[in-house]
Amino acid sequence: MSVYTSVSRAELQAWLADLPVGPLESSQGISAGIENTNYFVHTSGGRYVLTLFEALHGQALDFYLRLQARLAAAGFPCPRPLAFPDGSLQRPLAGKPAALLTRLPGAPREAVQAAHCQRVGQELARFHQLCRVLPDAPAHTRGPDWRRTTAARLASHLDPARQQLLEQALALDAGLPWKDLERGLIHADLFRDNVLWDGEQLGGLLDFYFAGTEVLLFDLAVTANDWCLAPSGRPEAELEQALLAGYGEIRPLSAAERQHWPAMLAVAALRFWLSRLEVALAPRSGELVTLKDPEDFRRLLACRLAACPS
Repeated sequence: MSVYTSVSRAELQAWLADLPVGPLESSQGISAGIENTNYFVHTSGGRYVLTLFEALHGQALDFYLRLQARLAAAGFPCPRPLAFPDGSLQRPLAGKPAALLTRLPGAPREAVQAAHCQRVGQELARFHQLCRVLPDAPAHTRGPDWRRTTAARLASHLDPARQQLLEQALALDAGLPWKDLERGLIHADLFRDNVLWDGEQLGGLLDFYFAGTEVLLFDLAVTANDWCLAPSGRPEAELEQALLAGYGEIRPLSAAERQHWPAMLAVAALRFWLSRLEVALAPRSGELVTLKDPEDFRRLLACRLAACPS
């Protein structure tokens, strides 16, 4: 979440008029994240999150909003988009498609323990089970083809040691049996800042706008690469075991998934090293923009590769 598009109070008041939320009381830009413009919005009717979509539009955006409406209706802890009188879940605001979603209780937490990882594993598995068959789901946009083409474009900006690391990771990526592992809709970005905690209770999961059809194990590896690290950034075995245990309570891993787990952890680290490199080399402008250090995932990738069986 960031603020790339400014919205005046008058614009927001007019946009809210057709929603059952009451008069606007206040709004505040949110600086966390990197993809869309977000504001906390307080009205007489409650607290909400306004999202202006900087890249998503049309059918793709409709899918993500319907997905959250479907999940919320099923009792899954995620934001629910509010519908306008014509049934639509989005309308233009300040030249961008925009939606108002319920604001869930709690806040992200930086320090996590095994119990938090186990709980997140359970909810990720529930998400995978609820979204097992969605015929209109888009493909995951950061899959093997994206990683290969992005790496080719960025490689010249890297020193020889980093180029060698990149080549090693891409070779591992190419060797995974992507077509043979179980697939479904993945969240693709379930980092600590996308999970809210209300005390010790999980308040909700956020930011489904990278969701797409992909190997489910990849999603679990993306999650582990943020949740299962010590403060030093090194993998923490106890946290990883807790995440896997929680996930396995809902959807046990197959023998093939267990076999390819170390390699998938490396490929998941590669995905975020590449995306952070891409942003660092061509940052976007805005009022509040979050930039994240690519080196965090470069170091993690090196660690994950070292742990892969030779």
